[in-house]
Amino acid sequence: MTGRKVGMSLAVVGILATALLLSWKPWQAANEEGLVGGPIELPATTGTFSLSDLGDDQIAVVFFGFTWCPDVCPMALSVIRQARQALPEDQRQRVVPVLISVDPERDSVERLKEYLAFFGDDFIGATGSKAQLEEVGKRYNVKWRRQESQDSALGYTMDHSASLYLVDAEGRVMQRVLHSPTPGPLQAALEKVLGG
Repeated sequence: MTGRKVGMSLAVVGILATALLLSWKPWQAANEEGLVGGPIELPATTGTFSLSDLGDDQIAVVFFGFTWCPDVCPMALSVIRQARQALPEDQRQRVVPVLISVDPERDSVERLKEYLAFFGDDFIGATGSKAQLEEVGKRYNVKWRRQESQDSALGYTMDHSASLYLVDAEGRVMQRVLHSPTPGPLQAALEKVLGG
């Protein structure tokens, strides 16, 4: 292949890659296969967390994770905090951040309360029995599994999906936001949903 053909091929690949990046949205419409959504009612740091307790103009940003997570979970919770702080005060009050722990063996309500204090007083922590969590996780298309870790003093970790779900009081998933280390994608999704 001549140098000119190689150059042309690289140019075409570059154009296609640029087009793909420009068209990619880090949030997705909620109608993906297997994503049903629906009610959530679990023991929580507030007593009981229920989506039905949200006000008509409120939405929950729901994240499934666990407090012993070394990286993804604290990053996701920091992203939620930053995205909320970037909103005007009236819109910020409409966004309720919720961590649902998929590690009920270690994450008691007391542990969740202590952990979430690092991210803000408005954060709600919820968990439940294995059966309760599996039922909710299935409807929200969330996957997790316990991973034994002999090299860790903790004994095991939890591998889990890391999307954020923007959910209304009726359990409708308005947006699913893919994991990102920066708040931009969540901010864009919140602005879209809140009408900002």
